[in-house]
Amino acid sequence: MIRYIQASTINHLEQILLLQQHNLPKNLTDEEKECEGFLTVEHSLEILKEMNDECGHIVALENEKVIGYALCMLPKFAESIEVLKPMFHEINKVVKGKDNYMVMGQICVAKSHRGHGIFRQLYKTMKEKLPYGFDTIITEVDAKNRRSMNAHLTVGFTELKKYCSDGKDWVLIILK
Repeated sequence: MIRYIQASTINHLEQILLLQQHNLPKNLTDEEKECEGFLTVEHSLEILKEMNDECGHIVALENEKVIGYALCMLPKFAESIEVLKPMFHEINKVVKGKDNYMVMGQICVAKSHRGHGIFRQLYKTMKEKLPYGFDTIITEVDAKNRRSMNAHLTVGFTELKKYCSDGKDWVLIILK
């Protein structure tokens, strides 16, 4: 049975990082990136813990093993991860001073568990656990990551804008 909870232990965070490593482009073949999708950001345990202390990341657990996660990132972390700074800059252009949104900092489901609704349930749980006063989830997807883009559109995200940063095309998306 799969449980969906907010990460509450260092072990949860360490398991997130392990699953993350398996899905970074440097650890995938071109075919895997094309078919399965890929992650962009490689987090440190320190920043993952800081983010989790503010709002617990959402994890899918099977027999206490993390098989999926969605990272919760409050706007206060806009300057914390270099590769995400342009995303926050673009968000600020479209939300114009609002800060009652959660950024989904990264989502990943273990290859062995894809196609079983875990992605959808991670977002459902995230919406349920949004801090009081927060009503929106915003994230971005690398335009080359078609699997991720399709999955996000399927769960109800809509496009806010497209932009280019550091030679990559990005799609900023929102879930209300």
